[in-house]
Amino acid sequence: MSTHTKPEVKARSFGENLESDLAARFLRVVEIAAIASARTMGQGERPLSDQVATEAMRRTMDSIPMRGTIVIGEGERDEAPMLYIGEKVGAQFSDGTEVPEVDIAVDPLEGTNLCATGAAGAITVLAAAEAGGLLHAPDCYMEKIIVGPSCKHAVDLDASVSDNLKRIAKRLDRDVDDLVIIVLDRPRHEKLIADIRKAGARIKLIGDGDLSAGIAAAVRGTGVHAVMGSGGAPEGVITAAAIRCLNGYMQGRLVIDKPELEERIARMGIKDKNRIYEAEDLAPGKQIIFAATGVTDGALMKGVRFFGEGVRTSSVIMTLRTGKVRFIDSIHLDRSTDVKVKFV
Repeated sequence: MSTHTKPEVKARSFGENLESDLAARFLRVVEIAAIASARTMGQGERPLSDQVATEAMRRTMDSIPMRGTIVIGEGERDEAPMLYIGEKVGAQFSDGTEVPEVDIAVDPLEGTNLCATGAAGAITVLAAAEAGGLLHAPDCYMEKIIVGPSCKHAVDLDASVSDNLKRIAKRLDRDVDDLVIIVLDRPRHEKLIADIRKAGARIKLIGDGDLSAGIAAAVRGTGVHAVMGSGGAPEGVITAAAIRCLNGYMQGRLVIDKPELEERIARMGIKDKNRIYEAEDLAPGKQIIFAATGVTDGALMKGVRFFGEGVRTSSVIMTLRTGKVRFIDSIHLDRSTDVKVKFV
């Protein structure tokens, strides 16, 4: 009679699979920040809205088992009291179990104006990867062009607006005048807007939130075909993390137009200020988590909704290696004995 011995299976260490071990924890970070900032909605206090989101994010991240480093944050240490670039966040296990090294990029409240005025589209957002998985981008502008998977490698920042629009239209099997391009409504985009209109494409001007716009451009069925123009470089890194999870395509180039910026990028180890980055350069991580929660109602997510016995949030969480995009509707109940839950 033969006996079969079950082969020994060793449990993997915590953080070895960063996405499965930490995704739900980072979801809670953006949820708590969204709830905090949503309580300030419409009060006209931009600094307050951003402050409470930042404080909530930091407090929640300090409960996560990790050695986290903020690589994209609220600014340099002298400018930001918390979640500054280089700040360490996270907690240790009480039994000494090893925790993972994590690089984190945050925008505690994208669309502070939107939240302060009660307008649509404000979100809380972060991206995380293994150490070295996110570019340490300076706080400056970045030229960007973002498209979906069908238009991979069809666009180029050095090409004319007209040529890029023709290439996008060809890949999508439609005419240029069928396209909708999102552009931030800024004086610096006056020529870009004129060039897009001259080429025949339609434009959707937005006041804030080019990160959300980038996600919309990478997803089919949103009615958005590209994002063009310059926005924040830190937001560009976070966008790149989402673009990688969505299999989209992005190019970005830093706008270095001041001597102090040249000194800063030199200190950060960036040697070529004219380099064109793709999403894989901005977010090169092998494991990436992107999480966002709506603060006010938007195209992708509903805003935070308060009711008598709790709060309801709408979030999206994406992971690269596991290839998942989850939309999560959560009800956060008060701790009372007579609480009542409503699902509709």
